[in-house]
Amino acid sequence: MRIVSHTCSNTEIVCALGCAGFLVGVDNDSDYPEAVVAPLPKLGRDLELEISQVEKLKPDLVLSSLTVPGHERIVDSLRAAGLPLLVIDPIGLNGVYDSIIQIAEALGVLKRGRSLVAKMQAQMPPVEVTGARPKVLVEWWPKPVIAPARQSWINELLRLAGGVNPWETRDGKSIEVSDADARESAPDAIVMSWCGVKEEKYRADVVARRPGWSDVPAVKHRRIYPITEAFLGRPGPRLVEGYQALRSVIG
Repeated sequence: MRIVSHTCSNTEIVCALGCAGFLVGVDNDSDYPEAVVAPLPKLGRDLELEISQVEKLKPDLVLSSLTVPGHERIVDSLRAAGLPLLVIDPIGLNGVYDSIIQIAEALGVLKRGRSLVAKMQAQMPPVEVTGARPKVLVEWWPKPVIAPARQSWINELLRLAGGVNPWETRDGKSIEVSDADARESAPDAIVMSWCGVKEEKYRADVVARRPGWSDVPAVKHRRIYPITEAFLGRPGPRLVEGYQALRSVIG
C-alpha cells in the first residue's frame, strides 16, 4: 500500500501502527520518527502541500486532517485532484482514539489500532486529586495568546494529569485569550507549546512581560514551562509524553 501523509500526527500514527513501510511521501513538517521520514520525499509545509507532487507518487491513500486552521483548503485541493483521501478531525481525546482506529482500519491493521489505543489509555491513568485542580493555560501561540477550547483533546489530557483548562467550556477548538481573560481566569501555571516553533526557542520572558499579566498567579510565581508542541499539539501516540510532561508541571 502506498501512503502519503499530510500532517505530523498522521505520520506518527502510521509508524506507531507498524506501517512505516507504506509511506511514500510526507509533508515537510513531519519530523518523527526521524529515521523513517528523513529519506522520504517532502511535499511542502502542511499549509503549502504541493498537490502535483502528491499525484506523482500515485498513492493508494492520502491521510490528511482538519486539525490546523487552513487545512480545509488543502483538503479541498486533494479532493479536487481526485486523490483517495481519509481526513481526520478529532474532537477531544476520544476523537484522537477514534482517528487512530480509522487509520488502522484503512491500513488493514485494525487489531493493531485497538492495541495502540489500549496502550495509550493504560499509560495515561487519571491522577487522584484532592482539593481544587490547578488551572493550566496551554498556549498554542503567544501573540495573540491562543489556547485550547471545548473541542480540544487538551481538556481531557489536563484532567487526567490532575489539572484543568480554565477555558474548557468555551466553544471551539481554540480561542484567543485576552489580557482580561487571563486576569479573570488566573491560571496557576502556563505551558508554552507554540505551534511550529522549536522548544528551545520558547521564551518565558515573552509571557512574563505581557502588560497586565503581572498579577496572574502563573506569572507572579514564575510557573511558566515549555512543553514541545510535538507532545501536546499532535493528536497521536506522543500525547502520552505530553501527559507525562503535564504531570510534572502540575506536580
